[in-house]
Amino acid sequence: MLRVLFCLLLPVSVFGQDSKNIELLDRWSADTLLVNSLGMRYNDCWGFVVNGNEYAAAGSTEGTHFFQISSSNKLVPIDFVNGNFVDASVIHRDMKSYGNYLYSVCDEGLSSLQIIDVSFLPDSVSLVAEDQFNFTQVHNIFIDPTNALMYACLISPSSGGTLLPQLPMQVYSLADPVNPSLIYTGPADIPEVHDSYVRNNIAYLNCGFEGLRIYDFSNPSAPVFLQNMSIYQEQGYNHQGWLSPDGTKYVFGDETNGKKLKFCTVENNLLTIDSYFGSNFLENSVPHNIVLSNEFAYVAYYNEGLRIYDLRELPPKEVAHYETHPEDEGIFTMRGAWGIYPNLPSERILVSDRKNGLFLFDFREELFVPTNSHDLIIFPNPMEQGSKIRFRVQDSDVEEFEFKLVDMSGKVVYSGSVSEQNYAEIDLILAFGVYVLCVSFEDYLGDKVELYEKIMVY
Repeated sequence: MLRVLFCLLLPVSVFGQDSKNIELLDRWSADTLLVNSLGMRYNDCWGFVVNGNEYAAAGSTEGTHFFQISSSNKLVPIDFVNGNFVDASVIHRDMKSYGNYLYSVCDEGLSSLQIIDVSFLPDSVSLVAEDQFNFTQVHNIFIDPTNALMYACLISPSSGGTLLPQLPMQVYSLADPVNPSLIYTGPADIPEVHDSYVRNNIAYLNCGFEGLRIYDFSNPSAPVFLQNMSIYQEQGYNHQGWLSPDGTKYVFGDETNGKKLKFCTVENNLLTIDSYFGSNFLENSVPHNIVLSNEFAYVAYYNEGLRIYDLRELPPKEVAHYETHPEDEGIFTMRGAWGIYPNLPSERILVSDRKNGLFLFDFREELFVPTNSHDLIIFPNPMEQGSKIRFRVQDSDVEEFEFKLVDMSGKVVYSGSVSEQNYAEIDLILAFGVYVLCVSFEDYLGDKVELYEKIMVY
């Protein structure tokens, strides 16, 4: 006998008007925060775990905001640390976590490095150290936790309230987490390191108009130069990149109108650009920050919002998106998705939007990992009685479809429809036997396409 437990799990679009394969869980914003003339209050975000609970940090014109990410998928405000420089002109705050601390920097005014103890969450956080002289302005930081090193990019110290000349990058030891000690300043032959990614002492440095460089920091006071990518196709302002967990892929972006993202293979710590991809680059779109899993690239893509690409085919193909910046301003602006963090244990995704605050999303990555040669993918198949039925149309251009489940007598035992995604999940108790799943949709020519696959229940 068939017993329906509940229907399709469909995304609920509360904010964005344009989305696919992503569910918005929650959004936080605060209209009371200082705002600049372009309507922007927010900048970067980060995620971390304390005592098994997930938390988010988000930057604004006024400081760093802390949230607990609840089991009911809510961003629950916990605490706030006022920035050393508070002003509507603040565009950049960057933050990373190490051990029981969150490190926060700012790139405007007479600001500081703030070291914030998060070990007492969910009760509160506390500012335990601050350095406004060596870290007066810092554009980005990256922390290599294995080697307890912090890489501060585009750093300006100060003396007597006056900014000193900007330095491309400095590396600090975090052996004493609340008292960083300087190890290295450089490279001396370029004006800036805009951002960095470091693993196993190999540093991938995004150097603006100088391109991308790779160094071995096994001896952090005397790094060894490995590679210089000063000229490449689709080049602009080399902004930021990320290495996949398995170390085989690296993706970077140029913060320049219309420039595509670059997919690189990694061999012996060196990069080869193999493919170029992106969203709406013909409309002069600009990518901002990127984080990789082994299978996907998660991109905060300014006006294009959150974009997710499948890295298992070249060029990587977009499989999901959510427009965090639905405002139609008539021209392309860099006012949308800025920061991204998809590495929480729950796989929920944090995205910060410069105008619209902090977003919490659910992207069912596991539904997109299985792949085969079929146009309609069902998993698991065969399936044990009582298992959820998950299926996906292989063509990622499909955004809506109808489906029905038919038993071997020809009786339709379940039917439904899906919009804004190309997968579905249903929870049924089916009798043992064989069923046929039929999925139908219109292709780009307006022709009806029907796909069929058998399902075996045991």
